Order: sequence, then structure tokens, then C-alpha cells
Amino acid sequence: MIGLAVGLWLSIAGCSDPVSEVVGESAALDLSAFEMVDLSHTYDQDTLYWPTSTERFEHAELAYGESDGGYFYSSYSFSSPEHGGTHMDAPIHFAEGGTTLDRLPLSQLVVPGVVVDVRDAAAQDPDYRLQLVDLQAWEAQHGAVPAGSAVLLLTGWDRRWPDTLRYLGDDSPGDASSLHFPAFGEAAARFLVEERSVGLLGVDTASIDYGPSTDFMVHQIVNGAGVAALENLTGLDRLPPTGAWLIALPMKIGGGSGGPVRAIALLP
Repeated sequence: MIGLAVGLWLSIAGCSDPVSEVVGESAALDLSAFEMVDLSHTYDQDTLYWPTSTERFEHAELAYGESDGGYFYSSYSFSSPEHGGTHMDAPIHFAEGGTTLDRLPLSQLVVPGVVVDVRDAAAQDPDYRLQLVDLQAWEAQHGAVPAGSAVLLLTGWDRRWPDTLRYLGDDSPGDASSLHFPAFGEAAARFLVEERSVGLLGVDTASIDYGPSTDFMVHQIVNGAGVAALENLTGLDRLPPTGAWLIALPMKIGGGSGGPVRAIALLP
């Protein structure tokens, strides 16, 4: 399945990558040639949600122990808002008539990943936004951001998880007016979706818009272009600037504007 998806993406995109050395025209992908990196936080009682969310992750026991048949059996129910923890925003999140979570093509969910590191800038300014000059500097060193790729913004904020105050910049219940964390800037986001035709944006903070945002312009630009987003990622510091492959498969929620995702990276 993965080999087929990656091979298909390479065929469509017409790009070269270290993966092509492993995947032939009809060969399955040999996962032993890759290191797998988990980019997802665990869903549990500590999972962080947007401050105005009235619900949290719930995991309730339905059965646990010896059954009437004499064998062990456990079962649980769970519930969660769509947007919390490591999750994906579908385009419909901020674009009327946009693609829903269940209709996102697999070719948009299994893509090359590029990592832009802004940890130094974010450490100096918790409200830092990725600038066009940052992308220009990145491309001067690594080449143009490939079309269809996932651009992952490394801020280092995942180390603050799950401390609400340190991660969101404010822990006032029900109040999202005083948040502080870094993310994408408007010009950078517009460049990535309009000039580079990226397939996904992702960040290791709570939003692709920076904490103080009130108009969520990055969401409007990105979702308006039919591009999905990943938020609350972790472990991006383990990825190289180029060469990794991202697999981000969200829960297939019919009509969903977003949902939990298990995101991983494959490092050749």
C-alpha cells in the first residue's frame, strides 16, 4: 500500500528522490531501508485543545477483565473534538465548499517532507511568523520547495507539551485572546501555496496561524487553496531539511473539517 502510494506519487509528480532508489516500477517499498519517526502526540487526559473548546478527549471503559466465556476482554469508547492534539485541518475548515477530511486524496497524504527550522527566531520571539526571507534562505541552500510536498515548520514548541501555559502562552479557561506561539506568516504561506503549489503545511504548535492571530489569515489562504494542514506535530527536530517522506493519515470522518492523525516520517 505504501509502496504503491509512493510510487504513484513519484509517477504523477515526476520528481526524483532517494525513495526512487528503493521503489521500482512494480516493487514494494522495503521499510527495512527506512527509519520511522513518530510525529504525533498521544491522545490522553493531557491532550491540549483550543482554549474555547468545551470538550476534551474522553476515554471510557466499557469492559475490562475476564468475560463470561473465561477469556480476557477489554473495550473502550472515546470522543474528541476534531481540532485538538495532533490533527489535520481539512480545507473545509476555513473554506466554504472545501474538501472534507474523508475526501482528501491519498496522494496529498503521502508526500515528500521539507523542514524549515526557525527555532532560533522563535526562541527570541514567541510570536514569530515564518517570513518570505526565511524561505528564500532555505531555497538558496536546498533548492526550490518541491510541488506537492509537505512544508513542516520546526519551532521547537513541542518540548513544551502538555504544559498549557508554556505551549499556548496563556492558560485562561475559555479565553483565546492572549495566546503566544510561533507559526507561518501570511506572505510565506501565500508563496508556498501559490508559487510552490505545496500539498500540506504542518507545524509543531497549536495552529498554522501564530498565537495572537484574530483573522486566521494563514488558514484562509491555505485552506482556500485546497491545502490541508497539520497542527501539534512533534519530533520534527529528528528530520533532515529534505529527504524524508511524510505519511499523515487522519481518521476518515465523513464530512469532517478535521480530525486526529497519526503522522509519521520515513527517513531513507
